[in-house]
Amino acid sequence: MSDQVFSLNVTEFETAWGRFGLAASAGGVVAVGLPGRAGAAFFEYLRRKFPGFLYLERPSPDLDQGRREIEEYLAGDRREFSVPFHLRVTPFQFRVLEAISAVPYGETATYGEIAARIGSPRGARAVGAACSANPIPLIIPCHRLVGAAGPGGYGGGLALKRKLLHHEGVSLE
Repeated sequence: MSDQVFSLNVTEFETAWGRFGLAASAGGVVAVGLPGRAGAAFFEYLRRKFPGFLYLERPSPDLDQGRREIEEYLAGDRREFSVPFHLRVTPFQFRVLEAISAVPYGETATYGEIAARIGSPRGARAVGAACSANPIPLIIPCHRLVGAAGPGGYGGGLALKRKLLHHEGVSLE
């Protein structure tokens, strides 16, 4: 077993939409904390997802870029994210998140459609579970996935999901 200590740079910032959290490793952004999930809840999530890591509140180019891009998105000035990110997910989750990333701004896809795209046509629930494990919401826009009969869930809450979709010009009605 290695005695090597890994570190994450962590920051939080206020927006008109609420407080966000960001964490980045040397490989890029690894976590986004949505409003209502920032503060202590964000650090608890990081402790579970990255056990044994040291959390440092220090400047990082990826954190600066991530913050800027989130602020631009929320202001309506950005439709896609380009900040580097580093995912620690299973191969199935990776395929799901990759497919979600292809859903364009202002559009939605159903969990079943994503399941079919990744070759698992009966896997809508598994897609939903992978979506709920998305560590970088907004950057990978899981809010754009909806259920066949309604909006589905969202880690940031259904009200935030509706607000994000409305922000992109999508009506769930």
